[in-house]
This record gives sequence, C-alpha cells and structure tokens, in this order.
Amino acid sequence: MDTIVVSTVVYEEPEAIYEVLIDFPRYANYSDYLTGVDTLRGDGSVGTQYALNFAWWKLNYTAHSEVVDVEPPTQIDWRVIKDINANGQWRVDRRESLPANAPDDATVACDVSLRIDFDPNSADSDAVSLPRLVSMGWVLKKVIPLIKGEAEQVIQRAVTDVEGRQRDVEFTVQSESDYL
Repeated sequence: MDTIVVSTVVYEEPEAIYEVLIDFPRYANYSDYLTGVDTLRGDGSVGTQYALNFAWWKLNYTAHSEVVDVEPPTQIDWRVIKDINANGQWRVDRRESLPANAPDDATVACDVSLRIDFDPNSADSDAVSLPRLVSMGWVLKKVIPLIKGEAEQVIQRAVTDVEGRQRDVEFTVQSESDYL
C-alpha cells in the first residue's frame, strides 16, 4: 500500500471544519480534476456512496466511494468500492493552544489531515478507456504525483471555505510511494 498524508492547521472550531469535510459533493469546488460528485445513496453518514467524476488529459473516470465510519467532529473514513484498492481518512484534532504564527484574530486551532492509502497495482486497467499505445503503468506514473498536488489544493480551498478568508497555508506532506 502506498500512502499520502497532507496536513495543516485550520483556525476554526472542529465542528465547522467537520461540516465542510463531510460534504463530499462540495469537493468538486476544490479540485481541478474532479468535475462533479453525485450522491448515489445516503445522507453523508456511514454507508453513503458517491460517484466522483474525474477528468484529466484524455481520460475520464468515475470513482465510487463509500463513507465507512464517522466520529463527528474528528474523523471521516472512506474507501473506494470499485476498480482500485484505496481508502482514506480526514482527521480533525483540536490543539490545546494556538501556534506562534497564528493569525491575530484566531481563537482556536485544529490540526487537519487527509490520509490516502492506495495500492496502485490493484488498479483495474479495464476501468479506464485508454488511448492506443498508452499503458496503465504510464497513466499511474503521471496520475499518482497529481494526487499529492490535488490533496494540497483541496485542503487549501477547504481552509478558505472553513475560515472564510484566503491565506497562505503551510502543509506537511508525508508519502510512501514508488511513484512519488
């Protein structure tokens, strides 16, 4: 399994952060490659399934995901339910004190992280209609590094949504992957 973890500090109450993160259809507003999110069933709670529509280069793909566990306001666990072995987790942990570089008007700080675990070798090559002479291996070598950038961008835009203002967001990125 390969892993990417992107984390940052958000200056808002955990409940407000959680409400943004649990709204999966909103993610299409945060990503350059996610063109839409359709709710297949459920209300955002455990068991809710989504179709995430991605477009990149000459490829279009719909990932099907499911919320598998929630612990409001601190955790959302999800998994991809077809075509690739992948799962992830949003964590929101309230800090005891503000960081030294917190904005002047900040009253609370939370560590927010997105963890994505995936097995690139489990990708179903029949799930994507590839152009002639393009291999799934080539696609994976191009797409997997995009995941890191997309995770950062999603968090950056979600922070702006949660805090109600745009600011420079510092990220911590950890990755364990042969593709990154």
